[in-house]
Amino acid sequence: MRERPVMPTAPELVLETETGSTVMSPSRDYRVGRDPLSDVVLEDERVSWHHAVIRPEADHWTLEDEHSTNGTYADGRRVHEWGVGPGSVIRFGNPADGPRVVLVDRPPPASERPSGVSAPGATGTFRRPSAVRPLPTRTVRIGRDASNDLVIEDLIVSREHAELRAHADGTYEIVDLDSHNGTFLNGRPVGRAVVTPGDIVGIGHAAYCLVGDELQEYVDTGEISLDVQDLTVDTDRGRKRLLDEVSFPVGAKSLLAVVGPSGSGKSTLLNALTGQRPADEGTVLYDGRDLYRDYAELRQRIGLVPQDDILHTQLTVRRALGYAAQLRFPQDTAKAERRARVDEVIRELGLEQRVDQSIHSLSGGQRKRVSVALELLTKPSLLFLDEPTSGLDPGMDRSVMHMLRGLADDGHTVIVVTHSVLSLDVCDRLLVLAPGGRVAYYGPPEDTLAFFGYRQWPEAFEAFERDHGRNWAEEYRESPFHRQYIENASRQPHLARGSTGPVAPPHKPQSWIVQLVTLVRRYARALSSDRTFLAVMIVLPFVMGVMARALAGSRLTQETAMNALLILCVGGVLTGAANAVRELVKERVIYQRERAVGLSRSAYLMSKIVVLGIITVLQAVVLTLVALLGVDLNAPGGKGVLMPPLVELTVAVALLAFTAMMLGLLVSALVTKEEVTMPLLVLLAIVQVVFCGALLKLNGVPGIEQLSWLVPARWALGAMAGTIGLARIVPWDLTADPLFRHSPDVWLFNMGMLVVLCVVFGRLVDRLLQRHEPAVLRK
Repeated sequence: MRERPVMPTAPELVLETETGSTVMSPSRDYRVGRDPLSDVVLEDERVSWHHAVIRPEADHWTLEDEHSTNGTYADGRRVHEWGVGPGSVIRFGNPADGPRVVLVDRPPPASERPSGVSAPGATGTFRRPSAVRPLPTRTVRIGRDASNDLVIEDLIVSREHAELRAHADGTYEIVDLDSHNGTFLNGRPVGRAVVTPGDIVGIGHAAYCLVGDELQEYVDTGEISLDVQDLTVDTDRGRKRLLDEVSFPVGAKSLLAVVGPSGSGKSTLLNALTGQRPADEGTVLYDGRDLYRDYAELRQRIGLVPQDDILHTQLTVRRALGYAAQLRFPQDTAKAERRARVDEVIRELGLEQRVDQSIHSLSGGQRKRVSVALELLTKPSLLFLDEPTSGLDPGMDRSVMHMLRGLADDGHTVIVVTHSVLSLDVCDRLLVLAPGGRVAYYGPPEDTLAFFGYRQWPEAFEAFERDHGRNWAEEYRESPFHRQYIENASRQPHLARGSTGPVAPPHKPQSWIVQLVTLVRRYARALSSDRTFLAVMIVLPFVMGVMARALAGSRLTQETAMNALLILCVGGVLTGAANAVRELVKERVIYQRERAVGLSRSAYLMSKIVVLGIITVLQAVVLTLVALLGVDLNAPGGKGVLMPPLVELTVAVALLAFTAMMLGLLVSALVTKEEVTMPLLVLLAIVQVVFCGALLKLNGVPGIEQLSWLVPARWALGAMAGTIGLARIVPWDLTADPLFRHSPDVWLFNMGMLVVLCVVFGRLVDRLLQRHEPAVLRK
């Protein structure tokens, strides 16, 4: 590449094609070709992949043909290098009917422009408005319904979403109408706010801006760019750098693969690019807008497919996508509208033959397609995938990569983190990260190995691990690849490197009840489709009940009463805890993704409590009735404390089981792997037996007594012992415990303590769920 003056003085021009226009700044070169990452993309077979370049030369512009197959033409003749300026007409591939571009003077800029967009002319969304209207003189209603003044055909927009109110003094105000996904002003959610010239009002995929005497509308159609500038991430205490000044541009409708050895920062980069864990320093520009500053609005336009499935695999494909649509779309979306969108993504990803098949029965590649389909429901412009081909055979690997290639061609910008190097040839660009989170290469995949000086990928990865003293990042920065594919390819001005600043809090979706109902229905459907869970759920209370029945005999006596109550305690704990101990950890990836796109944490937790609580209470009732129905309970005068003895015992076992279920949820929220839940369940049961008061004297023993207060079985056994007057049936030091008294106030105290433990456990689960959420939601 030839040298040029540091400060070119060539005028700004507008390059117009049949499909749009590009504002050309003299600060850089502009490439023309079929390559989707070209500055000017001409989709014509006669145009070469890299056809020509237009560059500033001192005070003018020069067009240079890059050895194209069919040539570049000006004034009807083929040219290799040609001076161009306002009025120049250039054809590519054919002098008569090849694709044409025209250069014109750039008009004077308007007095205002959309605030928060660094270079509107270099974006896909803000380059030119999709519609222009005179400024309204009255209130304008905006929404999805055809009766609105401004209609947005976008399913994430509510039917009546917001109002733009014009006041008599010439000022304007935007008012959100309790929409599902929120109304945003300059990227931040608002309920009511004053709109000034240049402000961006965001609703769904549309944006509105007051410019002069016009109301301009801009629509994010998906063809957006991503500019990553100097991203730096350190560990919490700054002891280790995970990403080190990572910069690169990603063009619209392109597929970027990110590869590198273990520990090179691929997952950290993914979290930084998606806003899950914002970088400590640096900027991510989503089509000219600061992603971190405007994350509350832009997160709806980002799709993320984690490595693990984000689906309830017991459900069929159609049901899983249907429930996801209910959670992500406003509650006023008609069932037919949701179903039409589900059918659309099913067709788009070739899943028509799998719609009624359970997800767990699909192949790995088909399951990944369903995960992608779920993300495509809301039509994200930017799609990220983390190891989508992990565990797949080479054929499935290539199939998935070709699917991503198709998504990019259809108008999405796709970034995939992968260990596989089998199908990198379908990507437009390849980013290679070296250990330490530095850019070792960014450019076309076909040039990568030659750049490193190796013939095979294993050799390159071995070199990363072996050559610790080699400065991979410095070698790349000094190469022509860096100048061509990073310095000269970025369309956005480079912003000053610094702290990313605070991230806007996400909008809290409306309709908590609607979310809860949907989650309850989905969870109940998933559990009812799990045959193993159903079998355990049905068998366990009967088995424990039969054991208690055998110990109780026909009458609770001195020999049988304590053992029967102990078995009821163990049974109640096991039924409740076993139901819940896996349920949060096994869905952690699902919860994290849904939380990032607007799921209410409290609605999610409450859905677990409602469904599991109903199941647990029914199991406890069955357990108690199998064990004691028809048994002489030997209660004082045949009466309980407040109710019939069998009813009181059933209530005590049910509340114990419910409390144990909450304790199981707490364990499930604490652990990181599902495999450890079963050993912890056994330990939990042992602790209940030891500290319930049936085996050891607890009352008056310092330390031990206080520890037993945290054990649900301690209070449940006390309530049951009080119901039957256990101290009378079994005179003994253990039964002299004050909590075993046949007294209304003691019985109510025991039951009240179980309720308190339920609340405490629930609060702890809520806090632990927050710990597992994306970092941006925890701040």
